[in-house]
Amino acid sequence: MAGRFTPRSRPAPAVPAGVPRQGGEAPARVRTWVPEGALDLRLVLGPLRRGPADPTFRAMPDGSFWRASRTPAGPGTLRVSSYGGEVRGEAWGPGAGWLLDGLPELLGAADDPSAFVPRHKLLALTRHRRPGLRLTRTGLVLESLIPTVLEQKVTTDEAYRAWRLLVRKFGEPAPGPAAGGRLWVMPSARTWALIPSWEWHRAGVDDKRASTVLRAVRVAARLEEAVGMSPSAARARLEVVPGIGPWTSAECVQRALGAADAVTTGDLHLPGIVGWALAGDRHADDSVMLELLAPYAGQRHRAARLILLSGRTPPRRAPRMPVGDIRRL
Repeated sequence: MAGRFTPRSRPAPAVPAGVPRQGGEAPARVRTWVPEGALDLRLVLGPLRRGPADPTFRAMPDGSFWRASRTPAGPGTLRVSSYGGEVRGEAWGPGAGWLLDGLPELLGAADDPSAFVPRHKLLALTRHRRPGLRLTRTGLVLESLIPTVLEQKVTTDEAYRAWRLLVRKFGEPAPGPAAGGRLWVMPSARTWALIPSWEWHRAGVDDKRASTVLRAVRVAARLEEAVGMSPSAARARLEVVPGIGPWTSAECVQRALGAADAVTTGDLHLPGIVGWALAGDRHADDSVMLELLAPYAGQRHRAARLILLSGRTPPRRAPRMPVGDIRRL
């Protein structure tokens, strides 16, 4: 997906209502970009949001999206908005330049939706209804890896709560007008490594997941190198770390690398959803799911995204996964 951009130095517009402004803050750096074709910011950036109260992500009533990231250049805040086919990025902090440089890829410029050829009516219809779907590429591994590890073998609510508590307690306020507690930058690798065991416990994170995060941050630099690799090589690099398996590596490279073929295996619900949507089989396992997605080789993750967006899911008959609380143990 190509496009053109224009860097601008003019002052940023007034900060939207509801976003606190700090006195003496530096003006935003601004970049505009015109994508080719439709672009739906909510669909593209949605997978980066870890729950409605994610401290690193905000969707505002004016249609803009705010993200706080720890970039190779330092913490940064990015506001993305779109008007009349033009995307505007405004960024603050040491990582502002890095975030603006990566704005097109964040919004799917490196993605090629035309490579997807629907072979099922459901997918053709969903793609027609969602023309603005692009696969994001953040270029940041730990940012996707750590919350994915927290989601291993627990409910999403438990994982989102752990992410929220740990980022707010050990992260730092995001630079720019979103500072002051509304938006937070996740902790550095060193800070993650120094979190005491009892704080993991208070956040509801068991020893297995906490240990996986600790092993990952100790080799953070090596893991971040994966953004320059092919998705398969990146997954192999990630899976060298004990506790990171195919499910976790797939979920990570989908976001960090924009990997269109990184289908998630080992998921509790996805095989049944894919099986139901494509074959009416609500009891499908990974092997059946992969067989059904085989015609979409090279684009299997996109196919799964479209299936999830179609709303065609099997009727729920089994009870939901029970919510655990290790703090009571």
